[in-house]
Parts: sequence; structure tokens; C-alpha cells
Amino acid sequence: MDLIHPIVDLLPMGSHSGLILYRQQVYDVINTRLDILISQIASRIQQEGFAAFPVPASTRTDNEKIASFFSHKLAAHCAGLGWIGKSCLLITESAGPRVRWGSVLTNAPLNPTGSPMKERCGPCQKCVEACPVQAFTGESFREEDPRETRFDAGKCDQYFAFLREQGKEAVCGLCLYSCPYGRRASKKSAMSLSARR
Repeated sequence: MDLIHPIVDLLPMGSHSGLILYRQQVYDVINTRLDILISQIASRIQQEGFAAFPVPASTRTDNEKIASFFSHKLAAHCAGLGWIGKSCLLITESAGPRVRWGSVLTNAPLNPTGSPMKERCGPCQKCVEACPVQAFTGESFREEDPRETRFDAGKCDQYFAFLREQGKEAVCGLCLYSCPYGRRASKKSAMSLSARR
């Protein structure tokens, strides 16, 4: 699901109300919508006689690795829905990294409809430069490399813990905001809205 551009565009301002709005509308609401949708899809697949396992949109199952047991981003990359950028976010042509993902694992006989996309970030380092804790190395995604080659998830986790200790909203998203693909999508969306008025 695409994120709501005007709310994502509030992130660099760092206002308390903007961060709360982002946490609620972009993170919590969209994750809940995805979880409901993948549950419905899994139920439908099961009704058709196949096994189905809905993977929640954002649930950490490994505190040491700061990860889930399944990577939605890698699955979306393998399905040809986008590429994994230097921020370790999946980037789509239409929304940049301003998307959230959910997955359903199944044994239903589905035909593949896509193949992995090549990275299109080129020399861009906007997400790397935007990170307040320098969690990204700027290395391009290679499937054989461990995530740590590109991203230190512990730095983000510690930053969020620090924000909570300060009584602040544990939200950042500057890597997501700064991506030129997402910024273009936001401008295109705003121009489309203006044209309809």
C-alpha cells in the first residue's frame, strides 16, 4: 500500500504533531489495513483448498537481528515490484520507498508475473546523507551480501530508544522522505490533485 504523501512530507519538519500523525496514519493504520487484507486473502486461499500463512506487515520476530522471519521487501523485489535501494527499502517506480508491504505464504499454484528489477539508484546518496545516525553505508543491494553490508539496523533501534527516553515520538523516516523517487511521486500526486480542482 502506498503511503500518504502529504503526511510523509511532514517528516523533515520534525514537528511533534506531524510525527504523531505519521506514526498513526502512515505506520499504524496502513499496517493494520495490510494485516486485515492479508488475513482475508489467506482465508480465501484456504477456502480454495490450499495452505496459506499471512505474514504481518510489521512484526519483529528476532530482536537480535531486528527483523521478522520473512522479508516482504525481498519478496516484492523478487516479484519485480521494485528494487532494494541503498536505504534497504524497496523502491517502486510509482511511489519510491513510500510503500508498506504484507505477504501471504501459500502452496497455491500461482504463476510468477515478474522478475527482479535492477537497482535504479545510480550514484544517488540522498537516503544515506539524510540518516541522522549514519545507519547506511551507501552500498548497493546484492542478494548474497548480509544486510549489515548496507545497513546497521541497531543504529536505528538505538535512535528510537533514545527518542523514547527523551519523551519524543520514536519516528524518523528521513530515508523514506529523501528518496527522489518518492519526492517525484509526491509532486505528481499534488499536481494531479490541483488539476482536478
